[in-house]
Amino acid sequence: MALITFSNPEYRDKTVYAVAGSHTETLLKLARENKIPINYECEDGECGTCVVKVSSIDNKHQRMGGPLTEKEKSVLQANGKISKEEMEQMIIDDLPSPWRLACQMIVRDEDILVEY
Repeated sequence: MALITFSNPEYRDKTVYAVAGSHTETLLKLARENKIPINYECEDGECGTCVVKVSSIDNKHQRMGGPLTEKEKSVLQANGKISKEEMEQMIIDDLPSPWRLACQMIVRDEDILVEY
């Protein structure tokens, strides 16, 4: 089980358990189930409203996070969160992006901090 801590300056931090490996449990779904007010509109990765910053809580382990979806790549680039050069470097270094769309990111078996 993963521990997901949701953080926002306007709300108290909230940590929830997430069942990893379901392949359907997105960050947005988990947030909604736990009444965490992440903004969203389309729930399909088109609008970019649900953009969040994701980092590892455990600094001993590198973040696993799955690869960006094609929708995430285009929306995050269009919103100026990730440049084309940064995108290419993440692919070369096999590192996950710190910026994700909550409606697209599948929860993995890692403890993370989600800033929204």
